[in-house]
Amino acid sequence: MYITGDDTMFEIEKKYKSANVSRTIRFTEDIFERLNKTAYENGISFNLLVLQCCRYALDNMAPADEKNQ
Repeated sequence: MYITGDDTMFEIEKKYKSANVSRTIRFTEDIFERLNKTAYENGISFNLLVLQCCRYALDNMAPADEKNQ
């Protein structure tokens, strides 16, 4: 599945299976439901999808010096 944004695409991959750092986070109900649905539709775990979303966001965010201009 591809999720399009501005000029970049997010492709769901089935890697990052060796994640081993445990962390508790809280989601709004809307975001949680959207993530659950997307994970289910793509045959991957909720955790794997969240890892990929975080990786995508970090890889595509503007550098700090650009944000302050």
